Formats: sequence, C-alpha cells, structure tokens
Amino acid sequence: MRPVRLGLRENRAQFTLLVVVNVCVGGLVGLERTTVPLIGTDVFGLTSDLAVFSFIIAFGVTKALTNLAAGALTARFRRKRLLVAGWLVGVPVPFALAWAPSWGWIIAANVLLGLNQGLTWSMTVNMKIDLVGPARRGLATGLNEAAGYTAVGATALLTGYLATAYGLRPAPELIGVVFVTAGLALSLVVRDTAAHVALELARHTEPSPAGEGPRALLMDLRGVATPGTFPRSRLLPHSRLRSSGRGPHEREGPHHRTGHKPKYIQSIYGAFRPARREHAPDAAPSPTEIHQKGPGPAATFARTSWRDRSLRGACQAGLVNNLNDGLTWGVFPLLFTDHGLGLAAVGLIKGLYPILWGLGQIPTGHLADRVGRKPLVVHGMLVQAAGLVLAPALLDRPLLAGVLSAVFLGIGTAMVYPALIASVSDHAHPAWRANALGTYRFWRDLGYAAGALTAGVLADTLGLNATVIAAAALTTASGLLAARWMTERPVR
Repeated sequence: MRPVRLGLRENRAQFTLLVVVNVCVGGLVGLERTTVPLIGTDVFGLTSDLAVFSFIIAFGVTKALTNLAAGALTARFRRKRLLVAGWLVGVPVPFALAWAPSWGWIIAANVLLGLNQGLTWSMTVNMKIDLVGPARRGLATGLNEAAGYTAVGATALLTGYLATAYGLRPAPELIGVVFVTAGLALSLVVRDTAAHVALELARHTEPSPAGEGPRALLMDLRGVATPGTFPRSRLLPHSRLRSSGRGPHEREGPHHRTGHKPKYIQSIYGAFRPARREHAPDAAPSPTEIHQKGPGPAATFARTSWRDRSLRGACQAGLVNNLNDGLTWGVFPLLFTDHGLGLAAVGLIKGLYPILWGLGQIPTGHLADRVGRKPLVVHGMLVQAAGLVLAPALLDRPLLAGVLSAVFLGIGTAMVYPALIASVSDHAHPAWRANALGTYRFWRDLGYAAGALTAGVLADTLGLNATVIAAAALTTASGLLAARWMTERPVR
C-alpha cells in the first residue's frame, strides 16, 4: 500500500483529477450566466425584476444550506460519497433548463443545482485542502476555484454565442449533459482523503476550541499516534524501526518522563518535505472518528459566524463578494441589453468576469501563501467596488462599460476568493475545519440570494443603475470591515 503523504507534489495525480472534476462543477452552473434572466423576460414574459431574479434566490439559498449541511455530513460520510451524491442530484438540471414548460420548473431546477453545487464544490475544495496540508492551502484553493470559475466563464461565453445562433433554448443548456456525465464518471474514480486528514491531525500541535488537546483528539483515531503516548511503530514503517535497532512495540525512552521530544517527533510538527516518510495508518479512520472529539456543528457555526473576530470578518466579506456575483448575474444581462447590446456581447461580459476570476486565482492563491490573506481580501473588495462604479458611469458606451466592469470585478474577486478560504482554514483546527468551511461557504453563498433579492427590490423601485451603485457602497464597507476584523495566523 502506497504511503500517505501531505503535499501538492506528493498527491499531484489525485489533485489534478479533482481539478478536472471542478471544471465540470463550474461548467454546469455556467449554463445560466447569460441566458436564464433573458429566458425569464423573453420566453416566459416576466415583467418584475424580482420575479426574474427569483431563480438566483432559489439557487443561493439552497446552495448556502447545502454548504452548511455538507460540513456536518462529513462527520458521517466520507467526502467521496458526498461528491458522487452531488453529481447524481445534478443529472436532471440541464434537461429541466432546456425544456421547462413554466418558470416554476426553472426555479425547481435551480434548487437541484444548488444541492449539486453545494455538495460537489464543497467536497472538491475540502479534498484538495486535505491533500496538500497547511503550507499550500492558498495555492490549493486558488487552483480549485480557478478551475471552477474559468469553466463558469467559458460556458457563459459559449452559451451566449449558441443563443445568438440557435436561440435561448435548448442548445445552450444541453452542454450541461457533458459536464454532468464527465463529473460523475470522474468522481467515481477519485480516492477519499480521510487518511490525509488523520495524518494532519497527528502533526497538529494546537488544541481544538472545545478544549481538547491533540492527545484527546487523537486517542480515538484508529492507528494514529499521539506523540509521547504511542510507540514509534504507529508513525514509522517497521523497516525503519528495524534499522534503528528498536522493535515495533518498544516504547521510547526518557521523553515520557521529562516531556522532551526527540528529533523524529519534532519533525512531525515541521514542514512536510517530499523525502519524509511518515505514514498515516493503513486503515483510514472513519469520518465519525475524525470529528467526534471536536466541537459540534452548532458550536462551530457560532464560532465561525460571529464569536471569532477573524472568521466573522471572512464570512461577511464572502457574503458581500457573492452578493456582487448574484446581483450582476441578474442585473447585467438586463442592463446591457436595455442599452443595445446583443446576446453575444452580453455573453462576452458575463464570460469575462468569471474567466478572470478563475484564472486570476492561480497567482493570487500563491500570493496569499506569501504575503498573507488579509491584504488580498481588503484590496480585492475595493477593486470590486471600483468595477461596480464603472458599469453605470460609462453606460453611454455600453460594451466598454461592461468589459471594464467585468475586468475589475474579475480581478477583485480573484484576489478575495482563495485568500478567504485559506484564512478560514488557517483559523480552524483540522478536527472541525470541514464544519468551519461549511459555515463560511453558507454565509458566502447566501450572498447569491441576498444579491438577487436586493437587486430585485432596488431595481423595481429605483432602477438598475441605482442598484449597482448601492452594491458598490456596500462592497467598500465590507472591505473596511475586513481590514478591521481579520487577522493573520502563522501556518502550522
């Protein structure tokens, strides 16, 4: 059996497979970026902006609740099972979008899409973080989000051109059949990451917030040693024990009495180099064993949402970030078609935003590991605010306004996205990290619904231009709150 190691290089095959899976995840949601708001107005004759944006509200609420549940579900089910379940739920979505007889069917399809996205995207990001360990979280999340949102943008661009050539339905939506089929097939061959979580737990030096130290967290993990308590044979292969002249069941010596740890124990808590050979147990612990000593979902929700100052700052920034995405998802197609742009031009604007958002996360994820999370979050929110201001300010030249706004929004979001996920991971103990990420993703993706609801109400009362300006003001305030609340934490 191959050794279990932490690191991007050590797990490159599985990591790459998960990147491709997330391309399929992003491609499926990208089906809706250009065409669905126009289907509401042109096909089903909706006149209220709030009614048009109702599909985004359904998607956002469902995805947010699924993210929250996904964190708790990882305590009962392995990540791979949840990933496969998410794809099974998504199978009907492209067919419903292509041939829905009423707007209610579109809303129902978005409930299924929210379930699909909540499970599949949550599991791909969790599994990548499990594989790479603490030192490369920013890069891992950057690559994950880059794959997903580049696919969102490419699909939005493609559906815009298909809609121009073949109409709003069904040709653009049937691209989703390819994404569902490929995503489900690839998810069946992905390996679960429970053993990687166990290995990181064995190396983790800080107690969980519930008051349990590493000893209590690890005592019940099958085959994972608590330093200073279990024999070295639980951490190292027997061949290395024999070479050191020590039997597989022989206890270590003086450090049991003095608390001094020899070098091999100290190295467990250091950076994990490619040449190192510490192994996780042959039989990976169950999800219940990993989570049973950490705080429960309710305690983690409270800590992540408001009790921990830095996590609170990340949650509010994530919510406003996706509020902007949800708002522009509904508003931009209507705003720019009202000012004379065709479907292909709208598809370009709607595609450019997530493409830059996606590709930009590769360098910004790496940058977050080097300069810290907070600077990218604060400045990224301010860049987004500038992008929102540009859209109504330059509307006398609508294509220029749309392209410049998309560029600023894409770059700003690319700065924010991987840094926020990495920051939450930094402040969460491995035993409750999945729940913390689920809570963060709940608030972040609730922003879709908040953005659509805000856009619908403001657009019906004040107009589309005022709606975009209000979002810019809110985004500026969110960046200032992130500057006040968020803190950096050294990578363990």
